[in-house]
This record gives sequence, structure tokens and C-alpha cells, in this order.
Amino acid sequence: MSLVIGPLDLPAHVDEALAVQAVAFGLGPDEVAVRRQIVLRHMTYRGARALGATAGGRLVGFVYGMPNDRTHWWSTVVEPYLRARGHEDWLDGSFVITELHVHPAYQNRGVGRSLITTITDSATEPRSILSAIDIESPARGLYRSLGYEDLARQVLFPSAPRPYAVMGAPLPLRRR
Repeated sequence: MSLVIGPLDLPAHVDEALAVQAVAFGLGPDEVAVRRQIVLRHMTYRGARALGATAGGRLVGFVYGMPNDRTHWWSTVVEPYLRARGHEDWLDGSFVITELHVHPAYQNRGVGRSLITTITDSATEPRSILSAIDIESPARGLYRSLGYEDLARQVLFPSAPRPYAVMGAPLPLRRR
């Protein structure tokens, strides 16, 4: 089955995207409802854009992001952690990967790599930042292979049960 990566009208396909995220990330219905409002709000921000990966007409992965803005909630949470490590400057001139999720049946096939490299290739910012659960996971391995390095670890987000790492990479991302 051929996989197609292309622009995604995320507000129009938010429920399909969140269904992928729910399976990939283990979210319950209440968490999905909260994230739905967050995604719809994010997509109104300056420069926000999304890509989808479809197989047989079905959404199997998505990524979205935007130029970082220090007034956005995520930035206000990670800023003290970055400042403490001397990396506060990463909040300027960076494209944030807000969410990247691939359905488990399509993981380890290069879908996440294609999504993140394609979205960052069109960024005008010189670098990219993101946050990922602070464990040695396949996602963190992917990010490292693309050139992302840890900027801060053990970052605590309100209501998140596990700590996160904030990672950053120069653009364009490293290729194999």
C-alpha cells in the first residue's frame, strides 16, 4: 500500500488525527476532548501548518508545528528549564514541532521521519525545537538521528504524568 505525505487541513481532520494520536500515545476519551480544543486553537496561530500521511485514503500519521512564540503556553513552561541550562536562546528563531504521531501499525517504516523532515524543510527558521517524553524511546532515537540534541531534561508540564525532554536541532534536519 502506497503512503502519501502531503498538506493536511488539520481543523477539518482533527478527529481522524486525534484517533491516530490516541492509539499511538494511549489517550482516553477525556484527554482526546481536551487535546481537540488545543489543536484547533494552535491551528489559528501565525505560521501553523500540518502534514498528514495517508495509506489507502486513511490518515495513519500527522505532524503539525509553527514558529515558536515566547507568549505561547509551551514556551512559558519550558523557558525556565532552558534558561537554567543556558539554552533560552533556542526559544527564538525556532520552528516548534507541536505534535508528531504515527499509528503503531505504520511505525518503524520511515513515516515519522518523512513527516518531520518535510514540515521542517519548509520552515524559514534556522532551527527546530520539540518536547518528547524523557525516556529512551524510539521517538527520541528518531529525533537524535535527525540531529536533535537534549536542551533540557526532566521538564514537568502541568497535568502531564511523566517528565519531558526539550530537544533542538539546526535546520535542515540531518539526513541518513
